[in-house]
Amino acid sequence: MMQPLVVMVFKLVAKQIELLCGPVDLDHQPRYQLKFNTTAALRSMHTPRSVESDKSGTSGTTDSPPDAPLPAPSEATPKPGQPSAGAERYLRRMRGTTLRGGPPRVAVTEILWSWLGAFLGISAVGLLGRFVLPGTDNLLMIGSFGASAVLVYGVPHSPLAQPRNLIGGHMLSALIGVLCYQALPPIPGLAEAVSVASAIALMHLTRTLHPPGGATALIAVIGSQELHALGYLFVLAPVGLGAALLLIVGLLINNLSARRRYPEFWL
Repeated sequence: MMQPLVVMVFKLVAKQIELLCGPVDLDHQPRYQLKFNTTAALRSMHTPRSVESDKSGTSGTTDSPPDAPLPAPSEATPKPGQPSAGAERYLRRMRGTTLRGGPPRVAVTEILWSWLGAFLGISAVGLLGRFVLPGTDNLLMIGSFGASAVLVYGVPHSPLAQPRNLIGGHMLSALIGVLCYQALPPIPGLAEAVSVASAIALMHLTRTLHPPGGATALIAVIGSQELHALGYLFVLAPVGLGAALLLIVGLLINNLSARRRYPEFWL
């Protein structure tokens, strides 16, 4: 079964050789010259012919003497020192072509509603921590709540700002952060990296992705000794309680505007 296949391949190669360099006399042509012509013929299979050559019935290549140099490589072949096609595609993705001219402008009324919601939400968290939970070094005010305020009051329609993501993302990330701090050895950077990466993975798995949750997991690792003394209570307060306050203010303020509706979904 292999012999007919070999003969067919040989005929195809011989036909390409004849198109490129004329009839080939296998009995008198030097072996090195046959090797050169075969290489050129195989290369011509990957070189598109021009329209003029197709109309005239020729191969689109000029007859070259046996000692002529090989054709110059095509433009697709990278020159020495130039990045490959795969590297060019990879670097081209960094140009940013999704939004030409940057993000759209926001109406002044939207800016005012966002400002009001963030002001009231963060104020509620701060007042609760100072007057309801005194003597706790204002632990209720953690940095990741500022990022949550951007989502809940700045882009309340975003899937990342919905109650499921706000509450679930913060509490799951806090749980991961406390676990990493208590279980991992004190190698610099280890618990921090594992906590953030694991929090992202868990939020993905539970469909509660909330970007500030990564900061919550990190705070659970690098926080003060008073914060570490809370242990797993950190998940409920300040994290769970503070996120709930931001949600309540978001429900009250976002729905006052005729152009807003919050939430888009609960679960």
